[in-house]
Amino acid sequence: MSMLEYTSLYGSALASVSNYGCTACRGGPAAEEISDGNKIVLMRHGVFCRHFGKQAVTSDVNHVTFFSDGSSYRVSHPADCGDRGTILSVLPRVLNDIIREFDPSIDDHPDRPFPFHAGPCNATTFYRHRELVLILESGQFPPPDPLWVDEKVLQLIADVLGAAFQSQGPQKSQHRPRTNSKHADLAESAKSYVASRIGQHVTLDEVAHAIGISPFHLARVFRQRAGLPLHRYLVCLRLRTSLERLAAGANDLTTLALELGFSSHSHFTDSFRREFGCSPSEMRHSLTRKSLHEMSKNLEV
Repeated sequence: MSMLEYTSLYGSALASVSNYGCTACRGGPAAEEISDGNKIVLMRHGVFCRHFGKQAVTSDVNHVTFFSDGSSYRVSHPADCGDRGTILSVLPRVLNDIIREFDPSIDDHPDRPFPFHAGPCNATTFYRHRELVLILESGQFPPPDPLWVDEKVLQLIADVLGAAFQSQGPQKSQHRPRTNSKHADLAESAKSYVASRIGQHVTLDEVAHAIGISPFHLARVFRQRAGLPLHRYLVCLRLRTSLERLAAGANDLTTLALELGFSSHSHFTDSFRREFGCSPSEMRHSLTRKSLHEMSKNLEV
């Protein structure tokens, strides 16, 4: 029985949006897989790692994951929580047109357009994507205008690709390539470690010990590679995971806060408000189908 399930949310001659869910438990890397298309995945829950030879790349709710058509990899799961997310796809010629805005050399490799495996996903992009998914899942009648959905999908893809290319910008580091590769591996190991312990009390010393470096070296390397401190990275994981729990009907905010590693209801609420501009209870209301009309207005570019 397959541990992966897919649900189509939208499809047009131009773009498609699908949900995926994986119930795999901790383990791997599993057998080699090959991507059957150029796909962009925005995760909403959980964590998995893709392995390209000796390189491992962590995918979680803080990242956008890119799959190039025909690329091969193996997948492992550092936690027992499974993972869920959204798959965006557009016609190859349209994807190439978008990428050409950031990388004119796309014509040299049209079949494998992504020069990276993952990129950052900021709070605004994550939230806009989550709202779009909720509208498509709702089955509202009449359904969203295909023109409207196509525009939203293309804008999301352009936004995440722009952020990914920007994150791959000119390297300021003067380290040798071998050192840069080692630093990237250390950062990915730290991401995998904290994502698999999202609800636990995690210390810098603990993470450093687990991946075999000093706390100071971890703090410095992680910030250089991830663009933000390790603590902030973990808080973002927790807050974005809470959106999925709220959308699924979580009512006891104190229990939710403690399960996600916050010290109290107020700690959770304060952090949530700083990230999303409203309280968890207000967000829970906005994630109901009664608010779909208002949400569609918020999605306007």
